[in-house]
Amino acid sequence: MVLLALLQANAAVLDVEANCGAVDNAARTAAAAGARVLLTPELFPVGYAPLRVRDGLDPARLPSIRRKLADIARRNGIALVYSLPAVTADGRWHITATLVDHDGAELLNYAKVHLFGAEERKAFSPASEPPAVVDFHGIKTSMVICYDVEFPEAVRAAATRGAELLLVPTALAQGFDSVPQILLRARALESQLTVAYANHAGEEDGCEFLGGSVIAGADGSLLAAAGPAPELLFAEVSAASARNAREVVPYLRERRPDLYRDWESGVPEAGLAASARPAAAGEAGAGGSSTY
Repeated sequence: MVLLALLQANAAVLDVEANCGAVDNAARTAAAAGARVLLTPELFPVGYAPLRVRDGLDPARLPSIRRKLADIARRNGIALVYSLPAVTADGRWHITATLVDHDGAELLNYAKVHLFGAEERKAFSPASEPPAVVDFHGIKTSMVICYDVEFPEAVRAAATRGAELLLVPTALAQGFDSVPQILLRARALESQLTVAYANHAGEEDGCEFLGGSVIAGADGSLLAAAGPAPELLFAEVSAASARNAREVVPYLRERRPDLYRDWESGVPEAGLAASARPAAAGEAGAGGSSTY
């Protein structure tokens, strides 16, 4: 068993010192409680405001911010998941997540594949690499970021690569309560892994965040949940919970991916065309109005 800590907090946009100070304080508290890893929200060290971050953050600062976060992990003796922008050699900006161990050494990196909303799509480019998996204290661990987890394909990609624990930095606004309350537990259940989902709390750059961070077990059970305010959550996670769930109901073994590819081949266009055509006279629903 590994004790996981999750930080839900309010960041100050582009105030790296204040935000890293909040991470440092949380890391100290979490380590004192015996936690092996601290998960923090999406873009927390710079604040979540895609256009302001893109316009106001000098990419030359990123290596020093990464060193500062690695030092926080090392000084407190706890592994850390942080999320920052990264700039590719050809100038594309990605939203990334990094897992460093208790010595500050990088174990795992991931770049966000599914961008949400006009601001993110204007400020950043979507990545395309699948989530990788690393052994972390005997638990096969992977990461996705925020909107990624709302796609079953992204979580299943981690699970089929062996992941037993999925760490998810996020930045979820008010009005999307069903994501942490329903969808996250469904993702954990259908891919049979523990999902930890760390959100912002409060207002940042005009966006009111939901809070509501959760840690969901591999059987869909709720291991820990936050309210709307800043909070430090804890839950014990293990490889055994994923393995046991996969033995009881072998979803992953009994998938039929070749069949699913056949189902999807050429279907979207035909399906849309069929569903979009008007109902003929005498057909069910003719003359009625659509809900979409």
